[in-house]
Amino acid sequence: MKTEMTRQTPRGSQMIAASAQPMAGVWSGVFSLLRKRKFPSSIAARQHRKEIGSGSGSASSSLRSSSVAAGEYPTPPGSSAASFVSLDDLDRLRAEVSDTESEGESSGIVDSFDLLSVASAAEGDGEATAAKARSKAIQLAPRHDSGIVIAVDLDAIEICANMPSNSIKIFAGNSHPELAKLVARRLGLDLGRVVVGKYSNEETSVTLGESVRDEDVFLVQSGCGEINDNLMELLIMINACKFASARRITAVIPCFPYARQDRKDKSRAPISAKLVANMLTVAGCDHVITMDLHASQIQGFFDIPVDNLYAEPSALKYIRENVADYTANAVIVSPDAGGAKRATAIADRLGIDFAIIHKERKVANQVSRMVLVGEVTGKTAILVDDMADTCGTLGHAAQTLVDHGAVAVYAIVTHGILSGKALECITNSPLTRVVVTNTIPHAAKKAACPKIDTIDISATLAEAIRRTHNGESISYLFTHAPE
Repeated sequence: MKTEMTRQTPRGSQMIAASAQPMAGVWSGVFSLLRKRKFPSSIAARQHRKEIGSGSGSASSSLRSSSVAAGEYPTPPGSSAASFVSLDDLDRLRAEVSDTESEGESSGIVDSFDLLSVASAAEGDGEATAAKARSKAIQLAPRHDSGIVIAVDLDAIEICANMPSNSIKIFAGNSHPELAKLVARRLGLDLGRVVVGKYSNEETSVTLGESVRDEDVFLVQSGCGEINDNLMELLIMINACKFASARRITAVIPCFPYARQDRKDKSRAPISAKLVANMLTVAGCDHVITMDLHASQIQGFFDIPVDNLYAEPSALKYIRENVADYTANAVIVSPDAGGAKRATAIADRLGIDFAIIHKERKVANQVSRMVLVGEVTGKTAILVDDMADTCGTLGHAAQTLVDHGAVAVYAIVTHGILSGKALECITNSPLTRVVVTNTIPHAAKKAACPKIDTIDISATLAEAIRRTHNGESISYLFTHAPE
């Protein structure tokens, strides 16, 4: 029989097989050392200490004597006890393994023991996590400062390394505290304590009410409302966390401010989106999570990682659940040429046709003429766009579609800015429903206009935060909407 030793990392598992007999003494030594440490106070844990032998015999018998059914004694959250191997003990164990290797055994054993090289002898970090071991695995050690968990199986010993050893801290600015609360609730957390206000001279004041030292900090602040004040709040919060020794600072910006100023569209025009990117980086931001950037190339303005999430999966879910017989009687429409890629992607996912409206503007925010390219006669038209500001475009587009024979017109928009006369425009237009996500708060506007509906994207942001914290890929969120 062979004992398998698995090194688990966020990128997958690497299996290393070694002969059972030479490993018996090594693992018995590990168990012996673990037995000397304090375990979580529970009957099963005490029973487990009794079951682990002194080390004689094969690795197989040692493993079988120490294994119990999965879930028989999960470590309780908040347990103050911890059990692990000190650095001095590891040096001795590593020497034993080196002697084993010199006799011609597997060369992968030392690498696996190197995973333990950052173990600390300190105990009682106050946090525990279940070992992600295979079936019938039991947990020998809760999470501690190094983030290493050792678990024993009937047939395998699994060392789960590189697990996040710090906790998630979520703080909210004044732009959209409701969304921040929804995100925190999805993660089972409370929002961090922070006071964000202004001095009498209108300077922004930020005071963190709890420690963020060596923590994974996420700051939720959307680019809406009083955009300049909210942006300044975010920058100061980032800087405050930086000087408070946070391990990593992630700015969660559902609606990126100044996203429409992403290029020189006329002489002497600034590229303000690039300026915002520079300010975030200089303030101390390590990572940015945003949603549906007005132009994807804004990601290139940063020298730090940027995750641009999409509302498309949530929009698809809404269409499937709320648009009757969409497969036969619906058509996806882009209100301008710039959104053609978005419209075609949604149409392809739904398996339906799409159309494009070409618009011409004589002045900013005012559309002078629209030309429809595509067929909408007798169908439900679904306009898709990344943002709706004054809603002049949506109103004109809806009228154009109705004039060409559409029986109903839906508008699905990621960022519902709804400024100026937007509510009046929506009310007086032939739009059946305007669906916006909650990247921007709009509760008061929704109450004033019954045509407005909401898609909650807090689950997507929460899952992105969880995956970022755990070092997992977020590409799943590009095509799926979490429940």
